[in-house]
Amino acid sequence: MAMVMDLGFPSFESFDYTTTTTTTTTTSSADKVCNWSDWSLVVDWNEISGDQQDFQNLIDSMIDENVALHQSIRPIDDDDQVHEGEYNNSSPEYNMAMHDEAGSTEDSKGLRLIHLLMAAAEAMAGRDECGGLARVILVRLKELVSPTDGTNMERLAAYFGDALQASLDAGAGSRYAPGAAEHHRADVLAAFQLLQDMSPYLKFGHFTANQAILEAVANDRRVHIVDYDIMEGIQWASLMQALVSRKDGPPATHLRITAVSRSGTGRSSFGTVQETGRRLTAFAASIGQPFSFHQCRLDADETFRPTFLKLVRGEALVFNCMLHLPHFSHRAPDSIASFLSGAETLSPRLITLVEEEMAPPSEGGFVGRFMDLLHHFSTVYDSLEAGFPMHSRARALVERVFLGPRIMESVARIYRGRETEEGCSWGQWLGAVGFRPVSISFANHCQAKLLLGLYNDGYRVEELTTNKLVLGWKSRRLLSASIWTSQDCDL
Repeated sequence: MAMVMDLGFPSFESFDYTTTTTTTTTTSSADKVCNWSDWSLVVDWNEISGDQQDFQNLIDSMIDENVALHQSIRPIDDDDQVHEGEYNNSSPEYNMAMHDEAGSTEDSKGLRLIHLLMAAAEAMAGRDECGGLARVILVRLKELVSPTDGTNMERLAAYFGDALQASLDAGAGSRYAPGAAEHHRADVLAAFQLLQDMSPYLKFGHFTANQAILEAVANDRRVHIVDYDIMEGIQWASLMQALVSRKDGPPATHLRITAVSRSGTGRSSFGTVQETGRRLTAFAASIGQPFSFHQCRLDADETFRPTFLKLVRGEALVFNCMLHLPHFSHRAPDSIASFLSGAETLSPRLITLVEEEMAPPSEGGFVGRFMDLLHHFSTVYDSLEAGFPMHSRARALVERVFLGPRIMESVARIYRGRETEEGCSWGQWLGAVGFRPVSISFANHCQAKLLLGLYNDGYRVEELTTNKLVLGWKSRRLLSASIWTSQDCDL
């Protein structure tokens, strides 16, 4: 029977190491041992006030998933037919949101904010591209909201308003997301820890991928994982623990990780990845896991060159690709395509892929796609509400470090007309280029259900296809984990 990973998730400690490109399990006595279990962020919850509120019903009442949202919104008379892009005011939810006596002040303001966002998006996407009108609308929106205060809808509207403004200022010719700011490393570490503690976002993808890897390499003495955007490397600590604790298979399987990072500066820069490698190496040594770490940087044009990898005969090769919050911030789709194309040339034993479950590209053009994004991120905000108290400074940090840049990037991309990159599933891309799906095991599926049982009961797990598990919040899908292998591999 396949082993299910221990759901105890190790924390990590931050160290200021200076390392070389390649590290091994051989460490000197002067090295500082990395104790991942001692690092935890302490939040004084007594200083946090405010009642918890759920705005998803409001969002659902204002956004109809089954129609294009780029047309004007107007109330519908009893004798009218419901046309595409219009809200049906005969529904109880719509009447609840619109009725002055029944609706709250927050509901009414939330609806006005959505109208302002739509009006700005329509002005930017109109035939004449009325930039002046859009700027006037966005100035009014900025007066009403703040990214750090207010309800879910108000904070969300602030980030989307900033994203529209940045895209408008940059113009349609900008290559990367405008205004994508780097954050202090301490803020990134704290936000990362909070996100993994207060929601299943990180653990769902990490555990599903790790379980699939454990099952695929059960009889291998050497395993080589090529990891796209390793960040803090926290995923691999739990894999190491599973490797050293398993009772079947070869003893002391050697694990080698190659971190693939971009050539530019920032969170995934050369030095930051080195620090991650040093922490992983120290942690592996502390639990007796044979381990080595390497780094492979993309070319300046975001190209991944498989020839840069150090491959060893007899190693089970695995490609790991995390493309959801927070991994996907500041990622360039060109580098993702190049990374996955490079995997095809090397015929790896396994590809583990975790990505956001975005709606297919809307026929409504920029405005329709913009509303799809607004609906998606409103669901993300609503799900985080279950773990982060209202007006929480902790959640504000997560929103500022991860969600804000992701919204900025997403809006910029669809404004440039590259909406297929936002709506296309990379899993579908893998299937189209010839990779074969690997069925999710019963043990892996059970593990996902056990994990979600530790959180709010609004989370759910769905087996969308035989090789794909989906994490959802209520009726909406948030992210998925899929497993693939090369045509010439037999799993």
